[in-house]
Amino acid sequence: MATISNREIRCGIYTRKSTDEGLEKDFNTLDAQREAGEAYVASQKHEGWECLPDRYDDGGYSGGTTDRPAFQRLMSDVEAGKIDCIVVYKIDRLSRSLMDFARIMETLERHRVSLVSVTQQFNTTTSMSRLTLNILFSFAQFEREIISERTRDKIASARRKGKWSGGRPVLGYDVAPQGGKLLVNEEEAYQVRAIFDLYLDYEALLPVVKDVASRGWHNKRWTTRKGREVGGRPFDKNSLYKLLTNILYTGKMTYKDEIHEGEHEAIIGIDAFNRVQRILKRNGASGGRHVRNQFGALLKGIIRCDACGCAMVPTHTTKNKTKRYRYYVCSNAQKRGWHTCPSKSIPAPEIERFVVDEIKAIGSDPALAEETLEQLRRQQEARTIELKAEKAALTREVNRAQDELRKVVERIGRDGTTGARMADLQDRIRSAETRYSEVCAELEAIESEQLDSVQAAQALASFDPLWENLTLREQAKVIHLLVEQVSYHGGDGTVAISFHPAGIQALTQRFEGASV
Repeated sequence: MATISNREIRCGIYTRKSTDEGLEKDFNTLDAQREAGEAYVASQKHEGWECLPDRYDDGGYSGGTTDRPAFQRLMSDVEAGKIDCIVVYKIDRLSRSLMDFARIMETLERHRVSLVSVTQQFNTTTSMSRLTLNILFSFAQFEREIISERTRDKIASARRKGKWSGGRPVLGYDVAPQGGKLLVNEEEAYQVRAIFDLYLDYEALLPVVKDVASRGWHNKRWTTRKGREVGGRPFDKNSLYKLLTNILYTGKMTYKDEIHEGEHEAIIGIDAFNRVQRILKRNGASGGRHVRNQFGALLKGIIRCDACGCAMVPTHTTKNKTKRYRYYVCSNAQKRGWHTCPSKSIPAPEIERFVVDEIKAIGSDPALAEETLEQLRRQQEARTIELKAEKAALTREVNRAQDELRKVVERIGRDGTTGARMADLQDRIRSAETRYSEVCAELEAIESEQLDSVQAAQALASFDPLWENLTLREQAKVIHLLVEQVSYHGGDGTVAISFHPAGIQALTQRFEGASV
C-alpha cells in the first residue's frame, strides 16, 4: 500500500446516490459529496495531494452491485495507474456488499492505491485503519440487509391488507396517482371481461390470441416515473395464460402463495374466474388439448376408472381403413397390463350415450331434477361445513403459533435453538395462512354457486330439445360444463355421474332466451 508522502498523490473522488431523485437540481447530493472530497484533498495539499479533474459520479445506482458506469471507469483508471488515492464521502458510497468490497480492496492493494473516507477519518495506509474499515463495512452491509428485510416486511404487510405495493400494473387497472391503490380503467376492463368470455367460448388459448389480435388489443402499456413507455406488446399464449390466471381480477391480492381480500374493485366475478381455471387445469398450460379432440370423445378428461382410481383416455381402432371404433381405456391397464384392471376399456359411444341419456332423463322429469339439485345442495352444504371447520382450526393453529412465536422472541439469546424454532413457527404460520386463504376462496365460490331451483330446472329441461342442434364441439363444451366427473367400474358395470353446481348455473345462462 502506498504511503502518503510529499510526492504528488493523484486523488480520484467517487460519488454515488442509490436513486435518481433530486439529481435534476443545480446542486445535488453528488455535488455535495464531491465538494466535501475536494475540501478534504485541499486540506492535504501540503502532503502533495492533488484532485483529478475527472468526475466519477454514479447517480441512481445501488451499492449492492459493482455494475455502475462511473465505478467501472474509476477501477479502469486504477488499473491503468492513473490514480494513487480514491476519496469517498463514506465507505458505503463505494460499495454495500462485503464480498464486492473485499474484491475492490484486493485490486487497490495490488495497484498500491489508498482509500480515504472523508467523514470517517481514516485511510488504508495502516493495518489498524484497514481493520477499522472492515468493521465499519460489516456494519454498512448489516444496515443494507436490515433495510431489505424491512422493505420485504412492508410489502408483505401491505399485500396482506389488500393494498397495491408496486410492481408492473396489469391490463384493466391503473395505479392511483398517490400510489398504493389500483383504479379500474373502464376501457381496459371491458377488454379483460371480453377475453375471459372468449376463452369460455373457445376453451383454447390460440383462438383467443388470434381473436384478440384481430381486435387490435395488446398487453398493458404504461409510462414509468422516468417517462419511458413500456409494455403494449401483442398477446401470445404465455401472456394470455398469465392474464387468465391472475386472481387480482377478482378483487383479491396475493403475497407469495397467500390470497387476501384486496382494496381494489373486482373486474371478473369469482364464478367466471373459477370456471376458467377449471378449463385451464383440464387443458393444461397449452390451453386447448381437448379442442384437438378430432374423434369426438365427449368425456375426454372427465371419465375415470373407479376400480383403479385413475383416468380413462380415449383411443380408437380402425377396420378396413374406413370403420373406426372408439373406446375409453383405463390408463393403469395401458401402463401395467390389462390383467391389473377389471374395467380395462369401454366403447365410447355406449358410455357417452348413457351419460347424455341420464342428463336428458333428469331434465324431462321434474321430480328427478329436483332430487338431483337437492343432492348437489347437500354436497355443497357438507363441503361448506367441512371448510368452515377447517377455517376455524386454521385460525386456532395460527393463533397458537403466533403466541408461541412471541414467547420465543422473548427468550431470544437464551437458547441456542431459538433461531431454528422461530423459522419453524414462521413456516407453520405461512402455511396455515396460505391454506386459510384457499379455504376462504372455496367458501366464497360455493356461496356464489348457490342454485336457483326454477332456473336450474329450466336449464336441464332445455338440454334435450337443444342437444341435437349443437355441433360436436358445442356438445363437448356443454358436457364439460355440466359434468364434473364420470366414474366407471368395469367389475360391476356401474357408472356414477357427478355434476358441477356452477356448470348448471352456466348452462342456465347459456340457454337463457333460447327457443325450444
